[in-house]
Amino acid sequence: MSFDTRHKSRTILDGRDRAPARSYLKGIGFDEEALSRPIIGIANTWTETMPCNYHLRDLAERVKQGVRDAGGTPMEFNTIAISDGITMGTEGMKASLVSREVIADSIELVGRGHMFDAVIALVACDKTIPGAAMGLIRLDIPGMVVYGGSIAPGRFKGKDVTIQDVFEAVGANARGLMSDEDFLELENNACPGAGACGGQFTANTMALALEFLGLSPIGSASPPAMDPRKGDVAYESGKLVMDQLKRGLTPRQILTRLSFENAIAGVAATGGSTNAVLHLLAIAREAGVPLTIDDFDTVSERTPTLADLKPGGKYVAADLDKAGGTRLVACRLLQAGKLDGNQLTPSGLTLAAEIEGAQETPGQLVVTTIEKPLKKTGGLVILKGNLAPEGCVVKVAGHERTYHKGPARVFDREEDAMTAVTAGKIQSGDVLVIRYEGPRGGPGMREMLGVTSALVGAGLGDSVALITDGRFSGATKGLMAGHVAPEAARGGPIAAVKEGDSIIFDLPNRRLDVEISADEFATRLAGWKAPAPRYTTGVFAKYAVLVSSASEGAITQAQFSI
Repeated sequence: MSFDTRHKSRTILDGRDRAPARSYLKGIGFDEEALSRPIIGIANTWTETMPCNYHLRDLAERVKQGVRDAGGTPMEFNTIAISDGITMGTEGMKASLVSREVIADSIELVGRGHMFDAVIALVACDKTIPGAAMGLIRLDIPGMVVYGGSIAPGRFKGKDVTIQDVFEAVGANARGLMSDEDFLELENNACPGAGACGGQFTANTMALALEFLGLSPIGSASPPAMDPRKGDVAYESGKLVMDQLKRGLTPRQILTRLSFENAIAGVAATGGSTNAVLHLLAIAREAGVPLTIDDFDTVSERTPTLADLKPGGKYVAADLDKAGGTRLVACRLLQAGKLDGNQLTPSGLTLAAEIEGAQETPGQLVVTTIEKPLKKTGGLVILKGNLAPEGCVVKVAGHERTYHKGPARVFDREEDAMTAVTAGKIQSGDVLVIRYEGPRGGPGMREMLGVTSALVGAGLGDSVALITDGRFSGATKGLMAGHVAPEAARGGPIAAVKEGDSIIFDLPNRRLDVEISADEFATRLAGWKAPAPRYTTGVFAKYAVLVSSASEGAITQAQFSI
């Protein structure tokens, strides 16, 4: 029995009783023929507030043409997007992770309300990617996520640069290591046009992860934002979703435990962002697939690092595209038995079948071989210990210290830590502790790229460590532990740390500890009092009440008792 390609839209558009609905739509140009076809929702995260999503209007037109040419009727709608990079280091950054939930909610709401038969979500900046995936899973109708692509690298003094260089230059300029003239020149040239951040930061990490997961077409993420091939990707995706609809293939039929392990392997092999831990946990919760924070360490430990990408490596996303793209990475991992090639993709073909056409550019240096990996293990490490009983996440590029012991420098706000760094008050050997920045405490779990980059720019990246119950950008590098759980606002152990306490990072043994006795710890926590909420009304207040621990993906869920 064939799948009804109008399985949803018939309810809202067919029959005498639905004449008012059809009349509304005819008033804006949809004729009888258009309304008799499958209705495909185009969820667009276009915004004029950042380069990442700025070009998505043009891509939406190509997607819609592909849908029409394949026999469907597209209806475009918008959801929101918050720029992590632009809001970084300010109160506005608290909106970033919250926006993931709002994006998922809005795609779900419009999809349920207008009864689309399928959905394509156009995404770019960090939280739009997992947010769209979560919304699509909730609807569980045929559909996919299409990534807008990476920005081209900028040029500064004859070298390729990314926004990471600008963040690090803040610390360098503050310490007198970079002139004001060079600082401004770098600022003016790092971002040459539209597209998401250029390294294997969170956007490119999650775009690759969704290909490996099965929610995006294989190879669709690689072409940069302004490359003409990206328009072709959009057009072909519009056609593909119609084929997916005819087969009735939905996200919950695609997503399995093994597909999530494939996604984790892709992240690990490319030195991807620690945010992938948070987002893949959240996506797994939506899909009902068992996944824990410890699984990331297990998969990363067995996955070699193959792609030499920023922030830990030399190259940017556009270089990976030139080398052979995500297909090449997947091909290498599959040949080594590090992926399950039987998992499905949006085309209905298996992952193994989709990457058969992988082509490597002769002489490319971006992706190494299994025989000569950059590192024998992946970049994600999960630590536990008396400071992080539920776990925390560290990204390693292979050259960082694996052990560090130093005195705690304690800050209850990111801004206070940033002031200390730029004022030269942090010394070699210190361990910065930035707390009350978790999902509930922030609220919103801000990224600490401003602080971590300033440390690197100030020449302290190799001698200082940092822990936080907040997050890190995909551009963060150095010995930095994020997502410390339970968070301070929930009375987690990080709330009991005092200035000068000795903190130990022990990566080989997967430990993060503070050197105080269990009795002293218990006494401190017994005297702890939860701080007053930073927001008592509005979306931040609602989020703080509903959000789970970072170790559970920081998702918002209503609790019902029956």
